[in-house]
Amino acid sequence: MSRNPDPAAGGFRVKSGWATAVLLQGPVESPRIFDRRTVELCDPAVPESRQPYHAAMGMLEEDAAKLQRRTDLVRRAAERSVRELLQAYQSLGCAPRTAALVVGSVIDPAAIANPHIRAHALEGQLFRTVLEEVLKAAGLACAMILEKKVYARAAAALGQTEDEVKRTVSALGRSIGGSWRADDKLAAAAAWMRLA
Repeated sequence: MSRNPDPAAGGFRVKSGWATAVLLQGPVESPRIFDRRTVELCDPAVPESRQPYHAAMGMLEEDAAKLQRRTDLVRRAAERSVRELLQAYQSLGCAPRTAALVVGSVIDPAAIANPHIRAHALEGQLFRTVLEEVLKAAGLACAMILEKKVYARAAAALGQTEDEVKRTVSALGRSIGGSWRADDKLAAAAAWMRLA
């Protein structure tokens, strides 16, 4: 299959245990969605790998052996999922060279006193870091963007207003049918910015 000359970029809205992935293909002036899917970042057969830093009743898990086992599962699941994702993209003739990860927070978990909230922060850190490492190991240049800054950063990179970016991203969703949720839009906006 011949390769399409238009550039491609992946956008990922990272959550606890999974990410929404959107592959956009250029040109930057008129991007189109090439693919959208969910990428598992945990092992569905091991429920505690979705929230590895949580112990019973919302407490912070402190057992080092359990944490090591769970974080190893997360790394293996992310490596498998990203490998399958990139192979699927390649078989479709559209291989991205760059990606953006949209995250809710980059706060240092050590700065959080509440153990339950710290568990959530540790999980956010784990999933975004593992996904970024796996994508970089696969040869993709990566950027991390806070959710609340995605549209402003995309507007600056694309030379448009935030409203123009939002309108274009919303319109992109109509081309694929089905639901086009906020996570999809954020991933698409981040991918579009990486095309610029």
